[in-house]
Amino acid sequence: MNQTSTAVVSSISSAVATAPAWGSVARNSRVAVICASWHTDVVHQARDALVGELTQQGMPATQIAHFDVPGAFEIPLMAKRLALSGHFDAIIGCALVVNGGIYRHEFVSSAVIDGLMRVQLDTDVPVLSAVLTPRDFHEHADHLEFFRAHFVKKGVEVAQSCLGAMAQLQRVQALG
Repeated sequence: MNQTSTAVVSSISSAVATAPAWGSVARNSRVAVICASWHTDVVHQARDALVGELTQQGMPATQIAHFDVPGAFEIPLMAKRLALSGHFDAIIGCALVVNGGIYRHEFVSSAVIDGLMRVQLDTDVPVLSAVLTPRDFHEHADHLEFFRAHFVKKGVEVAQSCLGAMAQLQRVQALG
């Protein structure tokens, strides 16, 4: 049992050591960020955090383009147009879809995530999501503070996922 654990740890360490550096991916890639215009005080926390993470990893700020759309529902169409433009190596959508008490949020969030996946699969351009649908969101100070902080965390995570996805796709492309 101990040998298996050691072998697994060794295998994981080896995989981590051979993983491509994000610096070269970041320096040579262009990313589009699409933000919904609702709840920008929360949504822009993710945007700013992901831009911060991408630039910290070596991506020049001039290689990150920003687009605003009216709401989350419009993100997949913009993502498709941006992917088809050939100008971007990855696209990230950011939005907060809230429960307004009429169950529309479930439809919107499903449609957005399904649409983003479809764009990704149809265009071969990574499309990532920081489109979040909290179960309980109320516009009072405690919730706003919590979700602003949460969106910062999600912004960093989506930026890292973006860099990781682009790095892995470059590895596959190098295989020929």
